[in-house]
Amino acid sequence: MKKIGILGGMAPASTVEYYRIITTLCRQRGMGYHYPVIIVYSLNFHEFISLMESGNLPEAIDLLCQAINSLASAGADFVIMASNTPHLVFNEVAAKSPIPLLSIVDETGKVARKLGFTRVGLFGTRFTMGADFYNNILSTKYGVSVVTPEQAEQDYIHRKIMAELVNGDIVEETRQELSRIARMLADKQGIEALILGCTELPMILSEQVVGMPVLDTTRIHAEAALNLSQSGNFQA
Repeated sequence: MKKIGILGGMAPASTVEYYRIITTLCRQRGMGYHYPVIIVYSLNFHEFISLMESGNLPEAIDLLCQAINSLASAGADFVIMASNTPHLVFNEVAAKSPIPLLSIVDETGKVARKLGFTRVGLFGTRFTMGADFYNNILSTKYGVSVVTPEQAEQDYIHRKIMAELVNGDIVEETRQELSRIARMLADKQGIEALILGCTELPMILSEQVVGMPVLDTTRIHAEAALNLSQSGNFQA
């Protein structure tokens, strides 16, 4: 199997989930203890998020590239960035990487198309919701349009992610308000499903909670990494 490099720490809670999902899937597939080799590089989250907050994307790109180079030197055959936010600069980082990167956005687009969705909502950090990389890729490559909440709701979602979820704190009041925003998007914007576009969001939201299909980007990305590790081939 190909060796998986996980670029994590953005934030730690979701990095742990990636490892748990991959190893659990191995057991579910009857692989026993034949887990793929997984190499984890955990970034200093404060350093990364400070660069994003200040808009210093060139230094953020350099930080991510340095980490990927370390994973490559450690023997990783490909890398997954265990967070949606750094995919804002995915193309720039991938162009400098010595080994392939597996995109969380592309893998989510493939699943959305397979399930027949044409209009989906997007929750994530303000970097993810405020940029157009999800809509650009999903609309042009997979025929899926992406809708985001109004600015006030975006600010609320970002604040709760940064103040609670990245620390692993689950607050019921937050769960209920996030669910309300999701249902409002369904009622007013006609979304058919909700992208959990922050790898911490699956800790607090699910299909049962929001009352509609969700695209769990953490699970989608982790499963795609295991598939690639087993096959060794990127699938369009």
